[in-house]
Amino acid sequence: MTEEITVSQLEQFRERLLLEQQELVLKVADKGRTETVDLDLPIGRLSRVDALQQQSMAKAEIRRAEMSLQQIEAALEFMEDGTYGYCKMCEEPIGFGRLNARPSAPFCIACLQGGESRL
Repeated sequence: MTEEITVSQLEQFRERLLLEQQELVLKVADKGRTETVDLDLPIGRLSRVDALQQQSMAKAEIRRAEMSLQQIEAALEFMEDGTYGYCKMCEEPIGFGRLNARPSAPFCIACLQGGESRL
């Protein structure tokens, strides 16, 4: 059985989550790299393909940042309602090591591994 996290650890996780939240908000707000590529510009075909590929990668990065931001916001809400640090599947404590590696983690390792086919 995993021990519950301490109040001090909880505060450290809150600070990390808030800092990461700020960084992600800025990343999501910077959508300049995802603007539509003008196909009528007189640039070479390879340059146009490269621009389209970079645009696609930037959009994917924004989507990942938005998903991470949602997970962080959920973790902060769990802190407010007192359920942070407990697995959302089995309701057992997640454990310091897992939360230290990923403070926004909603599942313990056992449920994550057992539920990979469902996720």
